[in-house]
Amino acid sequence: MIDKNYAPQEIEQKWYAYWLENKLFASKPNPNKEAYTIVIPPPNVTGVLHMGHMLNNTIQDVLIRKARMEGKEACWVPGTDHASIATEAKVVAMLKEKGISKADITREEFLKYAFEWKDKYGGIILDQLKKLGASCDWDRTRFTMEPSLYQAVIDTFVRLYNKGLIYRGVRMVNWDPQGKTALSDEEVIYKDVQAKLHYINYPLSDGSGFVTIATTRPETIMADAAICVNPTDERYLHLQGKKVRIPLIDREIPIIADEYVTAEFGTGCLKVTPAHDLNDYELGLKHKLPVIDLLNDDGTLNEKAVLFVGVDRFEARKRIVKQLTEEGYLAKTEEYKSTVGTSERTGAVIEPKLSLQWFMKMEEMAKPALDNVMNDTIQLHPAKFKNTYRSWMENVRDWCISRQLWWGQQIPAFYLEDGTVIVAKDKKEALRIARDTYQLYALVEDDLTQDPDVLDTWFSSWLWPISVFDGIENPDNEEINYYYPTNDLVTGPDILFFWVARMIMAGYEWRDELPFKNVYLTGIVRDKQGRKMSKSLGNSPDPLELIERFGADGVRSGLLFSAPAGNDLLFDDKLCEQGRNFSNKIWNAFRLLRGLEVVPGASLPEHLLATAWFESKLNQTIIDVQDHFSKFRISDALLSIYELVWDDFCGKYLEIIKPAYQNPIHVDTLQAALSLFDSLMRLMHPYMPFITEEIWQVIDERKAGESICKAEFPLAGPVNSALIAQFDVIFEVVTKVREIRNSKQLSPKLALTLHIKAENKAAYAPLEAIMIKLANLESITFVADAVADAQTFVVKADQFFVPLANDEDPAVVKAESEKELAYLLGFKKSVEAKLANEKFVANAKADLVERERQKLADAETKIQSLQELLARLG
Repeated sequence: MIDKNYAPQEIEQKWYAYWLENKLFASKPNPNKEAYTIVIPPPNVTGVLHMGHMLNNTIQDVLIRKARMEGKEACWVPGTDHASIATEAKVVAMLKEKGISKADITREEFLKYAFEWKDKYGGIILDQLKKLGASCDWDRTRFTMEPSLYQAVIDTFVRLYNKGLIYRGVRMVNWDPQGKTALSDEEVIYKDVQAKLHYINYPLSDGSGFVTIATTRPETIMADAAICVNPTDERYLHLQGKKVRIPLIDREIPIIADEYVTAEFGTGCLKVTPAHDLNDYELGLKHKLPVIDLLNDDGTLNEKAVLFVGVDRFEARKRIVKQLTEEGYLAKTEEYKSTVGTSERTGAVIEPKLSLQWFMKMEEMAKPALDNVMNDTIQLHPAKFKNTYRSWMENVRDWCISRQLWWGQQIPAFYLEDGTVIVAKDKKEALRIARDTYQLYALVEDDLTQDPDVLDTWFSSWLWPISVFDGIENPDNEEINYYYPTNDLVTGPDILFFWVARMIMAGYEWRDELPFKNVYLTGIVRDKQGRKMSKSLGNSPDPLELIERFGADGVRSGLLFSAPAGNDLLFDDKLCEQGRNFSNKIWNAFRLLRGLEVVPGASLPEHLLATAWFESKLNQTIIDVQDHFSKFRISDALLSIYELVWDDFCGKYLEIIKPAYQNPIHVDTLQAALSLFDSLMRLMHPYMPFITEEIWQVIDERKAGESICKAEFPLAGPVNSALIAQFDVIFEVVTKVREIRNSKQLSPKLALTLHIKAENKAAYAPLEAIMIKLANLESITFVADAVADAQTFVVKADQFFVPLANDEDPAVVKAESEKELAYLLGFKKSVEAKLANEKFVANAKADLVERERQKLADAETKIQSLQELLARLG
């Protein structure tokens, strides 16, 4: 007995446990099968499931489930990223609650706390993905800080250093004062802000007046090294070579000239602060200016500032403006739209800072990664992102890979007392190199000091498709040789350069081949107002609550109803409601079939014909679905299935074969319907795994451990296009009769008479019984001439008449016919224009052009019939 209502929570829990118990997601190399591999974009261990994860992982699960059903050795590798900055911040906050300061404990003690935190919270998001139905091989779960993946990062650093691609140097970097670490350019998020432009008077040293500069950062004036003007600016020609005194601290600095300065901005005078602006730094190098760094790592002012030492930079700004005003140096203040860089992880405003860091040269590594995307060896879906990718890769900068943190892979660089650096995989190897290279035979391990910094998180995740199969330390093992390169990567365009480009670089560096063949770029999930979902806006629903309300299948299908690749998804709960309604529709259709009384006997002719029609519709849909998948139109494939199930199977096929109330169905008809239902469940399974498993298990007897997960994905059989076209005519006729019934407010139980004026009467003969049932007709007769006093409509070339006792005025029929004729004439004109377009005819698919030609022929036939009808009406 099938339950009246579909209860997703109970069913989802039951079948997920069954899948895990029977190891249905497990994978191992099988030389007799084609491998299909996806590696999960590893979520941060600090994370919990959000709507972006839901969309991304649903798409991955659809792809992996389909591949599994197609007989491929499907392997979806899950895992998490250690997320250096975010996780260290969480651990520091946890310690603070316990009254422990990071500064008061050793690195080893801190790491112990960090791993404890990771063990407690790091797996939350993976457990949440199971609620979604994610069919990962959970036994393969990896973590970027586990020993073998840690070592892969160290080996990569040593390898690239020895190739001359990694170096250490003082550069201007992006400094996060809250995280107290350097960031790469890609980790800086630029935001438009409303700032204040302060005009400050700098007195000339000779007492002859002053020059005025405009700055949004008055707190850095104490680090000024010069005032710069454009050498051609006539206003300041007489000042070049003179000196000014910095307000408040009275330090003397020169006035220099350089073409870099734009005379039109501000006052045309620029304060040059080499330690706190990248462009100023370059200008300082050119003019040999001193570099005065007045900021501590936490963003407070140091002793070089002279004023407000120990005060936070933003508080210092307020105080300096106040003092400049009081002492008469502030000329004026204006509102100013500015752009500031912020840390992607902490949100803190970034400070440009000269710092000794480790960098990786990118130009050489970027070339194969650029070429192989541009030539479509690796395909981006949608391809529009190729331009963004090319722009990034052609302007790539060296990557700052060191971070001033403890949580992460510690840089494998070891220093001698004199500062000599030795890069090696561990201290023992570094000692051997020191002895062999420098003949320091008395040296012991304690004489070596390891660099305290860790590597950028992305320096581990860029190895992910290789390291999860242990392909760095053991590049010729069975798994890496079988599963690599992986097939498809599903991720967001926001990390196209952060992660995707770097993985491609790593693939060509380590294995001289691509890491994946396709990159499917999802859009951003936004609310229905178009705003990006975020905790701060409070517009992001809890994914687990959505699953509780609508069921995992409902949420999965709801998300994908309108999520084309690369385009943002405007999320609304109604999408999930639509998904839940779809689940209920499927459930009720199955309940209907299983609840019918069955009698022996062969199917009626009309039922055989309907089954043949639906088989063709199913086969056509399978062809369409496979075409959509080949182009990564994942949402379009779902919509094709949705229409087949909702409209064609439930709305038409079941209505044809369903017996009258309390009447039985022939066993052959029922078996045919259940067989088709089985095919539909297998077609839908990648999208809606839970309800399809529940129904598939009941449709037929299954062996222990059997699952729809491993059942064959439906293969397309022959498509009888002529039969589909015949049924299209019948369904249009039925729709027209129903419209007449509705417009006249006639009872659905009232049987009507239908007269048909057709050239080919034989085409309707096998379908008469279906028309009579669906349209509730008393009889169908064929006539040679028009039937007077009847409701009239035209389908294709044929005319149809429904006599009614209280017919409409002929004038009304004439008016409606003229209206339809006008529409058809306009439609005909538009189709003719399309077919007259040589570019369309040459480039469009042949079947699409043929459909347009058929539309034109149909329109012409209808126009002729309507003209004949109007001629009779006079």
